[in-house]
Amino acid sequence: MSGFTDAVLTARRRKGGRPTRPAGPMQRREARWGYAFISPWLIGFVLFWAVPIGASLVFSTLDFQLTDPDATSFVGTSNWERALSDPDTWTALAATFRFTVLFLPLSVVVALGLALLLNSKHLKFTGFFRLLFYAPSMIPLVAGVLIWQQVLNPQTGWVNRLIGLSGIDATGTDGIRWFDNPILVLFAFSFIGLWGIGNAMMVNLAGLQGIPTELYEAAEIDGAGWWRRLRSVTLPMLSPIIFYNLVIGSVAILQYFVVPWVLFGATGRPGGASRFLLVHFYQQAFVFGDMGYGAALAWLIFILVAVFAGVLFGTSRYWVHYGTER
Repeated sequence: MSGFTDAVLTARRRKGGRPTRPAGPMQRREARWGYAFISPWLIGFVLFWAVPIGASLVFSTLDFQLTDPDATSFVGTSNWERALSDPDTWTALAATFRFTVLFLPLSVVVALGLALLLNSKHLKFTGFFRLLFYAPSMIPLVAGVLIWQQVLNPQTGWVNRLIGLSGIDATGTDGIRWFDNPILVLFAFSFIGLWGIGNAMMVNLAGLQGIPTELYEAAEIDGAGWWRRLRSVTLPMLSPIIFYNLVIGSVAILQYFVVPWVLFGATGRPGGASRFLLVHFYQQAFVFGDMGYGAALAWLIFILVAVFAGVLFGTSRYWVHYGTER
């Protein structure tokens, strides 16, 4: 251990390839204390992350049933082939893709719009409105889903009643049924998601308040209006925050589970629109007890998340601008 520590410390002290003096007892002691302090995290990472991840990869090659673990057998890539040929997997992938296309850009735009509104110098009682928009994100998600189930009720929900004020028959027998239509249910999921958008809004608000005011003053001197300042100053300076929200939002959507499960369970109704990838995985692994197939589905979700994140990181150099860059 001491040899490794000496090598690390010596390498860190090299400048221009010139050798440096070996680390003394004080440096080695500091390094050992550093390893001692991070050892709880390393042990937790190995036991609760690395080992389960490796075990799930092994399970994906096995026919492992929770109801009969003694009959476990090696099946190679059969679970992966089954996952790629299963119609339910493609239904879940399609539902996840449709919701991602709808909700991800909507959530980014709404969070940014609310942050711009709350950062306006013309808005009064900003503290109250910030609390008002942030508070729903503190409500437990299951409770929020049950609240919105009543808000979107076709007969008594206030959303349909407000729509009915415009003359549309929204609450009758032919009224709007948000949870019975494969297209409308995606908007219902979006309403529930936007209700808890307070965290993304606060991150955007913090980013807006970190933009130097000198940039806006210079733009005003040059005659730039509000829209030009938004395009040329606000969005470029806020692009790292937008990028962060896109990455976090895409990962969250690909792991979307609680809302469709509370509303519909594993039924997939209406028309398979609520059978998201994680719902499909949970049903196979923990309802049917097919852990081998479930592990293959979990790795499929992981690969999709990695690919999506890789695309975002790969394209970020073309539109994400940092303050230290030219």
